[in-house]
Amino acid sequence: MPQFLDIAAEVQQALRDNKPVVALESTIISHGMPYPQNVATALQVEAEVRAHGAVPATIAIIDGRLKAGLSAQEIEALGQRGRDAIKVSRRDIPFVIAAKQMGATTVASTMIVAAMAGIKIFATGGIGGVHRNAQQSFDISADLQELSQTPVAVVCAGAKSILDLRLTLEYLETHGVPVVGYQSDTLPAFFTRESEFPVDYRLDTPLSIARVLHAKWAMGLKGGMVIANPIPDSFAMPRALIDGAIQQALGEATAQGIGGKESTPFLLARVCELTGGDSLAANIQLVLNNARLAAAVGIELNGVTAKEFI
Repeated sequence: MPQFLDIAAEVQQALRDNKPVVALESTIISHGMPYPQNVATALQVEAEVRAHGAVPATIAIIDGRLKAGLSAQEIEALGQRGRDAIKVSRRDIPFVIAAKQMGATTVASTMIVAAMAGIKIFATGGIGGVHRNAQQSFDISADLQELSQTPVAVVCAGAKSILDLRLTLEYLETHGVPVVGYQSDTLPAFFTRESEFPVDYRLDTPLSIARVLHAKWAMGLKGGMVIANPIPDSFAMPRALIDGAIQQALGEATAQGIGGKESTPFLLARVCELTGGDSLAANIQLVLNNARLAAAVGIELNGVTAKEFI
């Protein structure tokens, strides 16, 4: 794997010293926000991870190299490239590597690179899922399949609210992926703290989450876990406002023939416009909130030992 993967020195040292490392994705930089706010947010999220006792590892592909940990200069370059950077999921990795291109990693590909590097915890905004009207389009994010096979826990604010949350949960259940609500009985709906859909398990402390992760992986059970962390109450948005903006954005996407990997960036950008930028501000806050919880879970996971289960 060293033939393809570069692990930043800070991340390598943390892994050697059994210190917690939190993986961070890079499509939020390239496709999630405009420049220069994307770069400022990426650096702010890294700083939040450090402030809470863990080491950040922003993941991307730079000049055909898998990177677990980016320099500030690499984050700046990716932010400036924006949507011209290739949005990379599992299927795209070898093509971007072979062509020595720049790629921003989705949840799925970030999980893959994190697992290669030995990183177990990953913080993001929201996972992908089953798109609305998937009965006709068959549009299902590769994130869900990755969660069923790659041993990385993903701290998120639930699935992106532009998705079909019920079908997303059904898909995850079918593939054996547990969905944990952190201090929540229902799946957060990204910009809002609750939905009508219950989670599989509620866990109220980082330690309780860490103990379950340790048990899962120590038994050789493959796959990851969704740790659904509701957006802080002070930054949550009115559900009616978000639902109205999403419905309008979905209609516009259909009218313009936008689908596949381009649909999520379009919908999130349009929802941001329709909410006067409020959704972008909420997005930043929920990512910071997830970074804090991921750091806390990482710290506890490093302290859990097999003796606790005897």
